[in-house]
Amino acid sequence: MIRLHGVTKVYRMGLQRVHALQGIDLEIAAGEFLAIMGPSGSGKSTLMNIIGCLDRPTAGTFELDGRDIQQLNDNQLAILRNRRLGFVFQSFNLLPRMSAIDQVALPLLYRGAINRRKVAAAALKLVGLSDRAHHKPTQLSGGQQQRVAIARALVGRPAIILADEPTGALDTKTSMDVMEVFRKLNEEFGMTIAFVTHEADVAAYTRRIVLLRDGRVVSDEPNTPSYKIASEASGA
Repeated sequence: MIRLHGVTKVYRMGLQRVHALQGIDLEIAAGEFLAIMGPSGSGKSTLMNIIGCLDRPTAGTFELDGRDIQQLNDNQLAILRNRRLGFVFQSFNLLPRMSAIDQVALPLLYRGAINRRKVAAAALKLVGLSDRAHHKPTQLSGGQQQRVAIARALVGRPAIILADEPTGALDTKTSMDVMEVFRKLNEEFGMTIAFVTHEADVAAYTRRIVLLRDGRVVSDEPNTPSYKIASEASGA
């Protein structure tokens, strides 16, 4: 599904050149559930932005579903993001005056899809929020807001969900609840999920852990999910 080979990313800051990524080789197959970890400044978010077609590599190749992303123009990339990728961020990015069901239906509006609210209601049910469909963000807890954001990412049936520190603004118990949603989406529905995290107990839910340091992959190992242990540690 995703293949990066020799990917580099260099930013210019005045007269300086910052090498955020230095020759990344990475493949993500359909149905995987992986965490990308590393210390601050290791290149985690830069890598996620490239995988999400929000940024372009300086050099190297990046293929999504066999397509060379470097050959696509900005409009083609926008269409690809809308139809193939779902995004979840640390900040929930919800509109303050819009109900949960309308938040989730919003991406479908851009597609001109019909039965938007029906499809949005199904996505909310999938993340366990059917009873909060008409609540606004101020009427929802942090974990519920993040689940609305996950439902919004799901509503277009993306090939892959990309999450950048999705539990970073949540307490431990709520983080585990959110990770249970991700686990269910992967195990029961076969969704491909890749996310950035610095929390070991969150990464414990995944089947693969990629470790970055100084813009390079220093470890890429399979992981036996230990979410039961993580849940017990949280006091759940």
